[in-house]
Parts: sequence; structure tokens; C-alpha cells
Amino acid sequence: VHPGDCTVQVHSGRGTVHPEVLRLGLRYASATILGSNSRCVALLGALTHLVRDYTTPADKELPRDLEDNLNANVAYLERCRPLAVSMRNAVKHIKRYINATPEKTPDHKAKSDILKCIEDYLKERVVLAGQAISLFAANKIGKDDVILVYGFSSIVFKILIDSFKQTRFSVVIIDGRPRLEGRTMLTRLTQHGVPCTYALLNALPYVLERGCVRKVLLGAHALLANGRVMGRVGTALVAMVAHARGVPVLVCCETHKFCERVQTDSIVVNELGDPLELVVTGHGDPTGGRLATTLNEGKNLTLLNLSYDITPPEFVTMVITELGMLPCTSVPVVLRVKSIEGT
Repeated sequence: VHPGDCTVQVHSGRGTVHPEVLRLGLRYASATILGSNSRCVALLGALTHLVRDYTTPADKELPRDLEDNLNANVAYLERCRPLAVSMRNAVKHIKRYINATPEKTPDHKAKSDILKCIEDYLKERVVLAGQAISLFAANKIGKDDVILVYGFSSIVFKILIDSFKQTRFSVVIIDGRPRLEGRTMLTRLTQHGVPCTYALLNALPYVLERGCVRKVLLGAHALLANGRVMGRVGTALVAMVAHARGVPVLVCCETHKFCERVQTDSIVVNELGDPLELVVTGHGDPTGGRLATTLNEGKNLTLLNLSYDITPPEFVTMVITELGMLPCTSVPVVLRVKSIEGT
């Protein structure tokens, strides 16, 4: 799935695209907002503005018309960049609440209830879930441990900062192109005084061979129903090498990222990034410039810039969620319980 064109007909037959959603779509497309949690939080903020500014037309009923309006806005965001699993789950939850709104409910009351639904979802599924995961993970970090992380994950960053207030440890940051998000992790951790070592993905075997890494903490884009972990590309390699070296791999993931989808590889369904990111380094590399020219001319060169990969459950020691520490295979159980509870 390619990120699409962000041009849109603001007034369409299905509804009106809200200005906040327009701005958010451009930020998604330009990669200003990265990370599953950050994108979900930004989406909930935009939908809050959408609901607050919504007015039911005289010949319409709020539940159906607001859902049509929401669908038009979500479709625009989908064109800018494919929605993350966390975003799809959030939209599904909000639409379920809108559909359950009695038809004769006054607008101000219905909008107030929907806004509270969005606020509660953000607080419970993201904020409080992150705090609970941080508490569970802190128990697994001991004094003078060396923790290896990959790229940047907001929940992993929170765990490290919260744990560092209680005990002292060091962090090895493994990073990979094209986005090099680990630089953000490095900058933020060092600002909090956490001792860090930075290395690229090709140095991972050497780092693990030294025998000082005690645990690997990884974030996740989603946990699939067959127990596989969907993460930023490179995550599977880190987990596989760590597993081969006997280093525990802990995946930190909120349950709002659990997904009913089943996937065994990263080729059937994935998000394709800009192929030029693979050849243009931004440092005046003449080789990258020549490759980019060849690509634009279509001369026997096709670049595949995958955004995510799939990690098999046998490479993951456990998943840390707000419900506790669970095996990867517990995803269907959690989804079933949530379905019964209507959440």
C-alpha cells in the first residue's frame, strides 16, 4: 500500500473534510508525525475538533450523518498515509459509540457524550496503558543492566526514563535506514542522563557477541491474531539475532494495537515508503544521486522500501501489555474478551 495523494475535494457528497483533518493529513504524508501511538493521539485530537464543530443538518439524524462525515474524513487520511492498526481500532470504537447513540438525543448531549468517549479512549487505552506497561517493564530492568532497543518507540522511551529514576542502567540503541529514528531515541535519552551506545543495524551481531546485553526491549506497530509482531522494518532481524544469542526479547505493546488480521510475512500486506529514501542519504553521496536518476528514468531498477516487517512468536520471550506479561499467542483471547465487554 503506497501513501497516496493528499489532494481532496473539501466538500464531497459524503461529508466535509474538517480543516484540522486536512492539516493532519499533510503532516502524516510528510512524515512529521511518526509512530503508531503518536499518529493515533493526533487522530483523536483531530476527531475531537470534528465532533465539536459538527452541526446536524435539519433533514438528517446525528448518528448516521456524523458517521458519514467521519468516514469522509478518515478516507482522506487514508489517502495521505495508510492508517495504523491503532488508528483503525480507535475509529472503530468511536463509530460503534456513535451508532449506539439514540436518534432523539439532543445534539449538545450526543456531542458531549461522544467527546467524552474520545477522551476516555485516549486516557485509558494510551495514557494509562502506557503507565501500566512502564510499571510492569520496570520490574524486568535490574541494576547495571544493558538494555538494547531498536529505533524509536514512545512506549519504550517512557519505560527507560521511568525505570532510570529507580535504578541505573545503560542502553544500546540499534538504528537502521532510511529514517534513522534511533537518533531521536539517542538525543532524548542522553538529555535525561541515560548512558547510551549508538550503532547501526549491521553492527548488531558484534554488539550481542560482546555478551553485555541483558535484555532487548522492542516496540510494536501491531500484534496480529496469529501471534506475530508487526513492527518497523528491522525489528524481526533484531529479535532473531537476539534469540539466537539467548538474549530475552520483550515486546512492549498496548492492547489497542491488537489486531484480528492474520499475516505470516511482510510481503502480502505492507506499507511502501518512498523508494528514493533508500538511495538518497542527504549527505551529498554521488552514488545515491546516480541511483535516484536511474530510478526516475526507469532503467532496470526497482526499489522496495517496506515500512514494516513480521516477527514470528518464537523469537519473542513475552509481550508486556497493560494487562500484564502475556505470550504472543494470547492475542485472540484478549480480542475475544474485549469483544464480549464491548470495548
